[in-house]
Amino acid sequence: MSASAAYQSSLELRFDEPRRPLRAVATVLGAVLALAVLGAPLGLLWAALAPDTPVLKTAEGAIYAEPQPEQPIAADGWFSLLGLAFGLLVALALWFLLRRRRGPVGLLAAVLGSLVAAPVAWQVGRRIGLATFDRLLATAPAGQAFSKPADLRAGGVDWLLGVLPVPHGNLLLPAFGAAVMYTLLAGWSRWPGLRPEPDPAEFSWVSVGTPAPPAAPEPPAPDATEPPRG
Repeated sequence: MSASAAYQSSLELRFDEPRRPLRAVATVLGAVLALAVLGAPLGLLWAALAPDTPVLKTAEGAIYAEPQPEQPIAADGWFSLLGLAFGLLVALALWFLLRRRRGPVGLLAAVLGSLVAAPVAWQVGRRIGLATFDRLLATAPAGQAFSKPADLRAGGVDWLLGVLPVPHGNLLLPAFGAAVMYTLLAGWSRWPGLRPEPDPAEFSWVSVGTPAPPAAPEPPAPDATEPPRG
């Protein structure tokens, strides 16, 4: 067996697992579910950082207390920054946690998981204080001031054919950050297969089954005495 063949066979035994589509699908679905759960604390963090908007109760409903409030813009900005950072961290985490699934499977898990986590974070964050706002909107007298919890104006979810949810706007930023970071990690990887590979120096270039050649006899020393001739 040649040295290159021995090295290749060792790589196949140690790192090249058989392709199992069901296992890859299960990996993606598990990552998506885990990231969807992480969308809840992301939404809580967004609700804590994004400011509420002051409003006034009128006969027609609630109106902004200021002509051009900055709070809705700040809410969109905070969500965009947090969502982008979330996507970057997701790509980093999956790159190291799913080492054997690096490549298209890992990228798909990072992008889909971030895409699902974003609407979860939005819905969780916007509902913090929403019940109080709805109660005041229904019962407060005209002229009373209160605040509206943070919400998004630059993002949302459209329903394709009334069945498939399609996020848009800054809800896409987590998935964008995950895709960019994962692609950069793959581009900077020093392994062609993206997964860690053993150093070729670890393998002997001589096959185990090949016997070592016999050592050549050493030449006699120049001053060695010749054996007696009979």
